[in-house]
Amino acid sequence: MQFGDVSVSHHGHVAVLEMQRPPNNFFDVHLINHLADAFDALDEDDNIRALVLASQGKHFCAGNNFADASGQEERKKRTIASGNPLYTAGVRLFKNAKPVIGAIQGAAVGGGFGLAVMPDFRVACPEARFTANFVKLGFHPGFGLTHTLPKIIGEQKANLLFLTGRRIGGEQAQAWGLVDKLVSAETLREQAIAFAAEIAENAPLALKSVRATMRQGIADAVQRQTDHEYGEQFRLQQTNDHKEGVLAVAERRPGKFTAS
Repeated sequence: MQFGDVSVSHHGHVAVLEMQRPPNNFFDVHLINHLADAFDALDEDDNIRALVLASQGKHFCAGNNFADASGQEERKKRTIASGNPLYTAGVRLFKNAKPVIGAIQGAAVGGGFGLAVMPDFRVACPEARFTANFVKLGFHPGFGLTHTLPKIIGEQKANLLFLTGRRIGGEQAQAWGLVDKLVSAETLREQAIAFAAEIAENAPLALKSVRATMRQGIADAVQRQTDHEYGEQFRLQQTNDHKEGVLAVAERRPGKFTAS
């Protein structure tokens, strides 16, 4: 099965959704909607009981490609009233009914970090790295991270990552509870499928019932939070600091910010 740049393969009662935009797997609204379409289709497949979200290439997801000219033009057309279609698509991911295991290799950056936090569990390798680098871009966190990340690692650690833009590796992520299982890069996909299979061997109706209870209200909460995040992002996007931040990150140097 293929949904745009997302392929779906079946492994018994487990389905693997693979993002196919190597090496960085930058996302846009089309990729996120294709993921959501795949989730919706698998929700209707009674043979599938658990999912693995994976990606092809060096990095799980390097977030939004700020160097992409077409993306820049699309962002310029947005208004506060129009909202961010990327976040509308992102909320769809939180509405799926079946457990999801994230298989995280390489970088999960910015909104890609938000995508990595969306699954119920994460399997990663020591070389994986997670960063909410929004402040380095003169920007506000997005993709619902200000709601989802504190629930997993606690408000203090989430605040630390948000305000420093610090990067943490796989071992630190496991110590903080962000990563549930740390494995070698060579066995990452295999181990993620095995984790999902352990869930999938259980009664499917009970699985969906328990998961619905544990994630009750999450889609509505992410919707509210992304509405707020987008408002802050839209405001900051008009600033010189954001322009400098994008340039500084691209040039791998500290930003020369002026609070303007």
